[in-house]
Amino acid sequence: MANAQYQLDQIDRRILRQLQDNARLSSTELAAEVGISASPCWRRVRALEEAGVIARYVTLLNPEALGLSISIFTNVTLDKQIEPALEAFQKAVRKRPEVMECYLMTGDFDYLLRVVVADLGAYERFLLDHLTRIPGVASIKSSFALKQVKYTTALPIAP
Repeated sequence: MANAQYQLDQIDRRILRQLQDNARLSSTELAAEVGISASPCWRRVRALEEAGVIARYVTLLNPEALGLSISIFTNVTLDKQIEPALEAFQKAVRKRPEVMECYLMTGDFDYLLRVVVADLGAYERFLLDHLTRIPGVASIKSSFALKQVKYTTALPIAP
C-alpha cells in the first residue's frame, strides 16, 4: 500500500513518467532519460517501490490482437446494500477474468464493471452463467462501447 505522505521531487516525477511510458527501460537508459547517474536512479526506483508508489510492473496487451474486441460497461444494482452482500458480490467479480475493472459507485447503481470479451455470445455466457447467478444481484444494465476514443494507464503526474 502506498505511503500517502511520500514526498516526490522533480526527479522522482520524471522517473515515474518515464516508467509509465516504458517500464522495460534499463537502469542506465532510465537514468539518462531523467538526467542522473545510474546508481542514484536505481536507488530512487527501489525507494519508490518500497514506499508503494510503484505498485507493480505489467505488460499491456492489445485486446484486438487477442480477439477480445468487445468492451461492455455494466451497471449492477444489488437488492440490498449491506456489507455481506457487497462482499459476496466483490468476491465473485474478482474471480472473473472478463471483468477488467469494478467500482463500487454512488448514485443510481451499486457497481460499474468494465468487461472485455470476444463477442456477444461470450458476454451472454458471462451474464447468464456468472453475473446473474451472484446472490443479491437485482438488476444489470449493459452499455456497449462503439469506439475507444482514449485509453491510458499513465497517471497524470505533474512536472
